[in-house]
Amino acid sequence: MNPPESIPISALNQYAYCPRRCYLIHAEGEFTDNVHTESGSREHERVDQLAHEIKAGVRVEFALPVWSERLGLSGRCDVVEFHPDGSVFPVEYKHGKRKQWLNDDLQLAAQAMCLEEMMNISVPAGAIYHTQSRRRRELAIDQQLRAEVAATVEAVSKMLDQQQCPPPINDVKRCPQCSLNELCNPDLINGKIRLRELSGQLFDVDSEPENL
Repeated sequence: MNPPESIPISALNQYAYCPRRCYLIHAEGEFTDNVHTESGSREHERVDQLAHEIKAGVRVEFALPVWSERLGLSGRCDVVEFHPDGSVFPVEYKHGKRKQWLNDDLQLAAQAMCLEEMMNISVPAGAIYHTQSRRRRELAIDQQLRAEVAATVEAVSKMLDQQQCPPPINDVKRCPQCSLNELCNPDLINGKIRLRELSGQLFDVDSEPENL
């Protein structure tokens, strides 16, 4: 059984990080590696060689394809643990130190929701393994997170259907680390947007001060 045509689960991570980045990658096919993406790619290639705690009797599947017809999603789980008690536990590998990011949580939650639909089971939790600190952070797949996944799927679908690239977020922390920074050029584009706004105010009668 093959997954239907759908939104990549990774697009949810990209959108939560920056909607513009998500559009450039998934609508225009743009992608440029930097030191962060290169490191992440190498680590994903050797996921099965990285050490993380697995209890005896646990079966582990790597790069497991998953999808959800209900959500319109498809992708791969880095690792899925199948425990003797029947529980299923997805583990997503991320570059960097142990720290919580909403975009990573959304990606893991979407994987869990796909597994639930495919296997007709409950997946109440998963984990994100941070390769730099070699520690994993367990995450409860609660109702709030599930609602955020559904809302993000809807937002990504709407953005791609409208075929309109969102403006840059111009985040002083995120933008310099983004591999698409030069292509996106947030400083230049936001500068042009601000210039248009100021130019428009020059002819806005309502913005003129009242005469005394």
